[in-house]
Amino acid sequence: MFETLTDLIDMRSFSNLWYWIALAVAWSTASRWVVGVPWDLVIRARRRRGEAEQQLHALIQINVARYLTVAREGGLVATAMGSFLLTVLVLLGFVYDVELAQAISFIAVPMVLVGWLTLRVAAAYEAALKAEGPPSTEVLIRAMSRHRLHVQLIGIVSLSVTAFWGMLQNFNYSILN
Repeated sequence: MFETLTDLIDMRSFSNLWYWIALAVAWSTASRWVVGVPWDLVIRARRRRGEAEQQLHALIQINVARYLTVAREGGLVATAMGSFLLTVLVLLGFVYDVELAQAISFIAVPMVLVGWLTLRVAAAYEAALKAEGPPSTEVLIRAMSRHRLHVQLIGIVSLSVTAFWGMLQNFNYSILN
């Protein structure tokens, strides 16, 4: 019975539709929320000004403070644990050939890079805030647009590499079985 079920439903990661849906959702979410601010708010602030600008400035200040507080208070522990878990994941995936670990690595490693870029943007915003006061809406939108572009470029590269690796894994599996 179980053998028939596993023959019907492929439990491997790269041939599983749910994995690809999760990957698409992860990158869609990363691209939509820039430094914790929904992208539609950035567009509204650019077009309408007024209240949307105030909301953008308030939300960016709140999120920058949140991210930097978390990074300063628990950053060392989070970095150590995250590095350990990422190393274990990559070793399991690519040294011991565990496909699930490979699949998770293709999501986690680029997301760590996105998180690091987000912290850099937050730190730059805080430094500018202390030095010159709140930046203008145009400067803020330009910085957020650049950050979003970087996230999207990382996503494109990540999705391409993941798709290539997944096709290679599926091809190798079909040849061997």
